[in-house]
Amino acid sequence: MPFLKKLTDLLYTNSNVFLTGGAGTGKTTLTREIIEHYHSNSKKVAKLASTGMAATLLSGQTLHSFLDLGIADSIEDLERQGKLEIKKKVKKLIASMDLIIIDEISMVSAPLFEMIRLRLLQSAFKGSLLVVGDFLQLPPVVRGYREIFFAFEAESWQRFDFTTITLAINHRSDDRDFVKVLDKVRFGEVGDDEHYYLHQLIKPLGKDLSQYTYLYGKNLSASRHNQEQLAFINSDESLYKAQTILHNKQSSDKEIERFMNDARIDKELRLKVGAPVLFTRNAWNYFNGERGVIVRLEKASIYVQKSEGIVVKLEQASMAKTEWKERTVEGNKEMVEESKFTIYQFPIALAFAITIHKSQGMSIEDLIIETTEIFAPSQFYVALSRATSPHRLTLKQPQTNWCNLAFVNEKALQFTQEGECNE
Repeated sequence: MPFLKKLTDLLYTNSNVFLTGGAGTGKTTLTREIIEHYHSNSKKVAKLASTGMAATLLSGQTLHSFLDLGIADSIEDLERQGKLEIKKKVKKLIASMDLIIIDEISMVSAPLFEMIRLRLLQSAFKGSLLVVGDFLQLPPVVRGYREIFFAFEAESWQRFDFTTITLAINHRSDDRDFVKVLDKVRFGEVGDDEHYYLHQLIKPLGKDLSQYTYLYGKNLSASRHNQEQLAFINSDESLYKAQTILHNKQSSDKEIERFMNDARIDKELRLKVGAPVLFTRNAWNYFNGERGVIVRLEKASIYVQKSEGIVVKLEQASMAKTEWKERTVEGNKEMVEESKFTIYQFPIALAFAITIHKSQGMSIEDLIIETTEIFAPSQFYVALSRATSPHRLTLKQPQTNWCNLAFVNEKALQFTQEGECNE
């Protein structure tokens, strides 16, 4: 609550805020509290991110969609595509917002950040900007082997004059030694002590792999492992198809399919009694990444037993794709957020394996990290930080030294260290 008041006090005075901190420190939880606070005061919030997956976690939109950037990746590209001038309806939409939130700011490139400021200037945006994320996590996606330029390298970053708020307490794990090692890995500082600690996490595995969740870097590896392990379970397979309700007939099959992929919704769920699953949403009786075992399958319900013996009855959960439309409300024209379509599916996934990317926001127990599929800066840190305890974490023997796995982008490292020193 103190952080919520501090943040809202800043945002209400039109200050721009950079909310940061390591994995598991509560950035997403606090962001959701801010959204709820604004909504309860009848204020409009744009919930944005550079990728579809990050956007769906906040029930928001991508930056390119909301700001009408097409497929441009720079202002020059925007001009080439004839989209430099802002459309009237986009200008009106942006100007109507009280707060614009950009989540996973580490994945926003400098050229994209310049386009963001351009659109806000074109719209005479008078609200506040809240950017959320950790530059020592996943970096911007670039084509080929081009150099990465982060949002903080854009001239516009200085123009926004952000007030930085850093969350420091890890809520995902209460193991002090593990949290210390995590922090060292986050900054790419793997010395002898960290090397020894990580090496102790290489443990022998039993023959029954169903009790573990493998964390892979590649989709194909995770999919193959799930299929192989499901085949070992000697019970009938049930198929659950996602249901789609259209609220806007202009929604295309391609758009729906992309949204389902971004929102981690399986078009078809193939399940068996006895199969371990991960919950993929948060609710009052389960959390995102919590593990359970299917004990009963019915047409409209699935029963999942959690580790403490409690059985949760699941029904299909809804996930909606929204868009902003101008509507007449009590005689006045206003921008209103409406659903384009809603997808219904059970909020679970097979727990045998998941990718590092799709594990975003999860806290996973009984985790095995396939270290041979670590290939991007900070990816090892993101993988490690999914774990809730070192006692329920196993690392596969890497093909290189730990310090080579725990590499970070030097520019991101310097920016983050300077930011923490200046607070």
